[in-house]
Order: sequence, then C-alpha cells, then structure tokens
Amino acid sequence: MEGCWDRRPPAQREEAQVNVLLGFVMVLAATTVAVAAMLLVRRRAPEGGYFTDGDRASGVFGCLATGFSVLLGFIIFLGFQSYDESRSGGETEATIVAQQVQTAQFLPGDSAGELTGELVCYARNVAGPEWDALSEGTLGDRINPWGAEMFRTISDVDPRTATEQSAYDRWMDQTVDREQARISRVHGAEGIIPAPLWFALFLISGVVFAYMLFFADPAEGRVTQGMLMGSVTVVITSLLLLLMFFNHPHGDGVGRLHPTAMERTIGLIDAEAQAVGLTVDAPCDEHGNAR
Repeated sequence: MEGCWDRRPPAQREEAQVNVLLGFVMVLAATTVAVAAMLLVRRRAPEGGYFTDGDRASGVFGCLATGFSVLLGFIIFLGFQSYDESRSGGETEATIVAQQVQTAQFLPGDSAGELTGELVCYARNVAGPEWDALSEGTLGDRINPWGAEMFRTISDVDPRTATEQSAYDRWMDQTVDREQARISRVHGAEGIIPAPLWFALFLISGVVFAYMLFFADPAEGRVTQGMLMGSVTVVITSLLLLLMFFNHPHGDGVGRLHPTAMERTIGLIDAEAQAVGLTVDAPCDEHGNAR
C-alpha cells in the first residue's frame, strides 16, 4: 500500500535501506560459504567428480531440483496471494471508512457526530497502534476498540424517517464489509507458512547443497566450479528470503505494507469536513488512543 511518495519518517526509510542491505549480505554470505565448501572439496575430489556416470547423476539432480523448484514456486505464489490480499484488504477498509463518514451524516440525533468521531478514531488506531502491532506480530485476536464503540453507538439509534432508515441499513452493510476487509488485512500477520513446511524447505535446500558438492572436479577450473555452486546458492537463498518477506508482509522495509491508504483517508475526512463546515469531535488523540 505504498503510494507514489514515501510518507514514512527518515528513520524508517533508513531502516528499510538497512533491511535491503541485510538481504544482499545474507545472499553474499551464503554464496561465499557454499563456494568455499565446493573449492575445499574439490582439492581431494577425483578427476571427473565423485560420480562415475555424470549423465545419470545430472538426471537425478534435475529431478531433485525440479521437484524443489515446483514446491518452492507454488509456496511463493500462495505467499504473494496472501500479501496481495492484505494490501487490497487495507485499501478496501480505508475506502469503506470514508464512505461510512458520509453515511453517518444521515443518521438521527447526536449519533451522526458521535459515529463520525469514532470513525476518525478507528482510522487513527489502524494507522497507529494496530499497524505497529501487525509489524511486530503481536496483534493476535485483538479487535479495534473503536469498532466496539461504534457498535454501542449504533445500537441506540432509532431511525424513523425513510432517509434515516435507509442510512441505518447502509451503515450496517458497510460495517460488515469493513470488518471483512480488516480480516483480509490482518490475516497474514502471524505468518502463513507452518513450521513443518519451513523444515522441509530447509532440509531439501541442504540436500541440494550436499548433492552439488559431489560434482566437485579438480579437472575443471576454480571459476567454473565456483559458478556451478554459487549460481545455485544465489537462486535458492534469494527465493527463501522472498518467501520470508511474503510470510510477514507488514513492517519496515522495501515493499512492506504501510498504512498509506488509511492515512490518506484520515486526510480526506478532514478535508471533506472543512469543505462542508462539519466539526468533528474525535474522542481520541492523534494515535487513536481514547482520551
């Protein structure tokens, strides 16, 4: 949900750059270790490698690599779907909040002002403490407290006119849509890949690495042997890091999800309120915490 500009403070932008650099360092470190292991084994390996039948060994490696790549590619696809669902859920939630502000103005009595203020607090809470909890993976099953406050407020509303009844029905429909969008936004916060699957991926990666060492051949040049091991290591390490990224899409870093859409909605509510002369009395501070 990053927009065309980066609205994060300089400290967060610097942390994002550090995360990218850390990723490059991890790939470089893994590749260096793998190439060094290949060159070390190469010193004592027989000419032609440890396999007497290179074609048969290559066929087995092709079967192993193909199975691993298909499994890893499928998991990355599912991870990207989860990432995209969280992104679209956040955008939909922000849009519905802005729409509910308009709907609230047609409700009777003081409920219009109360609900408008609570919607602003809801948006501030999402863009503040709730998003921080998502980034840290500590949100759990917690609800947005302002969602509960809005439920209490709307429960006391008694629509009488046709306009009020229509607005009341519309509000309830939008509430259901907003809650569903929130579920889509937060569903990937705890990670979508179970521990047994991580174990299988790292186990297969280790098997591929060990199998590659049997291709060590002193008859070939060091650069050739280094490229043989290094290219495989770079690909596998990069894909595993990409999978880790999709498993936790919230937080600081390049490509991570940020509350840009909800922050934009907060600004839109303020602009629309000023345009129509509406005074919004939000019962919370700028971070969505109750006063």
